Amino acid sequence: MDFFHSQESLTSAEWVMRAVVGYFFLLIAAKLLGQRSISQLRFLDFTIALILGNIVAHPLSDEHLSLTGSMISTIVLVILYVLTSWLSLKWNFLKHFLDPAPLKLIEHGKIMLKNLRRARISVDHLFSELRKQQIEDINKVALALWEPGGIISVFLEPQYQPVTPKDMSIPTSSFSLVKPIIVEGTTNTGMLAEQGKDMVWLKSQIHAAHADLENVVLATIDDQDQIRVYTETVSKEKDELTPN
Repeated sequence: MDFFHSQESLTSAEWVMRAVVGYFFLLIAAKLLGQRSISQLRFLDFTIALILGNIVAHPLSDEHLSLTGSMISTIVLVILYVLTSWLSLKWNFLKHFLDPAPLKLIEHGKIMLKNLRRARISVDHLFSELRKQQIEDINKVALALWEPGGIISVFLEPQYQPVTPKDMSIPTSSFSLVKPIIVEGTTNTGMLAEQGKDMVWLKSQIHAAHADLENVVLATIDDQDQIRVYTETVSKEKDELTPN
């Protein structure tokens, strides 16, 4: 375990061990930080990501630095992060500091230039974000907010909002989530069990779709137990999935 400590030089095997230990240690640390810190970088998340990256990266490239010290520092920072996140749920002043209220950028077609400057957003960038949401006219915008995570939320005026089946009194079927039960020939038995089905039932459904289980690349099932089976069609020009 000498590769944990500072050395004059490390062998190739010790460098490999440092990289392996650092990799899995960071995976565990990221898991402890939680999914939100990975998917959405808040102010606190951005700060902790910068610090952790520097702490662990240096011992992986410098044999004179101890890996043990970096791991201890990382553990302390993770604990501080979790504690700060928990306290932000209890103390409003800390919550508002870490997650400030969203800024109004547009209200009923009018750009709030003062808030644009506070958010350090240019008008060109604002229009670019609107175009990404297929909004070509600023007068259609009822409200646009700059969220703490750096995302611009846009709400259209009622007269410009898409018409829904409910508005037209059109009857609709209930929502059904499509889930994969076979991916590249591997059957998800856990998903089958959640649906209350077994392999015998699955094989019968695939056979009814005029396909063989061995040739199925993808099969999906919805909440109404309807299965769609895809087999691979190979030609000289292209490979593609064909629904059965």
